[in-house]
Amino acid sequence: MALPTPTLDSESSALLHTVSEQGGYAYVSMASRAAAGDVRAAEAAREMAWEQLHSGPWHSVLPVWRDAYAMACLHVTKLHFAAGELSDALRALDMGLLMGGPLFKSDLHAAVSNVSAKSSAAAAARVSEGKGPNLDRRLVREDLKASEMVGVLPPKSLSCKMVVKKSGLSLEGFLREHFLPGSPVILTDCMAHWPARTKWNDMDYLLRVAGDRTVPVEVGKNYLYPEWKQELITFSQFLERIRGTDSSSGVPTYLAQHSLFDQINELREDICIPDYCCAGGGELRSTNAWFGPAGTITPLHHDPHHNVFAQVVGKKYIRLYRASLSEELYPHTETMLCNSSQVDLDNIDEKEFPKVQDLEFLDCILEEGDMLYIPPKWWHYVRSLTTSMSVSFWWSDYDGSATS
Repeated sequence: MALPTPTLDSESSALLHTVSEQGGYAYVSMASRAAAGDVRAAEAAREMAWEQLHSGPWHSVLPVWRDAYAMACLHVTKLHFAAGELSDALRALDMGLLMGGPLFKSDLHAAVSNVSAKSSAAAAARVSEGKGPNLDRRLVREDLKASEMVGVLPPKSLSCKMVVKKSGLSLEGFLREHFLPGSPVILTDCMAHWPARTKWNDMDYLLRVAGDRTVPVEVGKNYLYPEWKQELITFSQFLERIRGTDSSSGVPTYLAQHSLFDQINELREDICIPDYCCAGGGELRSTNAWFGPAGTITPLHHDPHHNVFAQVVGKKYIRLYRASLSEELYPHTETMLCNSSQVDLDNIDEKEFPKVQDLEFLDCILEEGDMLYIPPKWWHYVRSLTTSMSVSFWWSDYDGSATS
């Protein structure tokens, strides 16, 4: 049975005409042969489009080439699917979703559902084979002692002001007491109804719904270090790394600030947008995943939007500095990093950054089931204390601005 691709069927001619107007005659030739079932031509077309995507800065890539890349991914997918190569088909679809344009999104998502349905039985069988009689399949298997936490935290942690914690806070109370004044708060008892609270700590579930999906990850201490890099790996490979069974790399692998829930519908259905994100009457800007092992760090930085940061699995330490302290936190001068501090809180150079040590901050241990509201422009540092899965919800005010 062939994969249905109604948008590809109806829009191919028009897209190929546009590509030819941009000089992509070789791509048009390969794509036409791919549509007729030529596997090598499909791969060649995808490679040609990939080269165009990397011909300069991302913002300068012509949109037609992003759609052309998605088209080639669909051709590759259909041929892999016909040959029963389901993992290769899913990888091609994910690459189309991650790098392609919007024209074929509906076809890509529909194809993911069809391929996933066929591969789910095989995935379940693989999961079953990996089970031992008493094998613990949880990602986070034991609680962390307070003494173990303090030893890895930056100096002065948990010794100053703690972020206030409130249970069952109404939307009106949140608006009045925290959103309008721009004051952080930990919101408890807001996630008990999320399926993710139990499902995401289950390796078997994660492997079944996402194991063969391709995701972008960061490898290295953090994005401010020259050794830091990005890779594309399957979600099952990612889980192996954070469980410590893949010893090929001695540095952490972090699935950070990725719109995973636009990519994998099953995981999106496990979470809910908090009502607090309606505050200010604005709109949700992004929902991102932050999955990784103990020791992953997001260095001190600030973001432009309101943020509810939901801790689904594991624990994180978070430190917050007021937006008004920006000068004392020594932002990078380069445009791309101007929202990041030059200060390494884990190893502060007091001679180079003398103002930092005496600055007042708030901090907390974010427990499973907690949500933290971070107002716009507040500086924050985040460290995973255990294997951790978190979700951030960014939203803006009704007028499109971030600040309240």
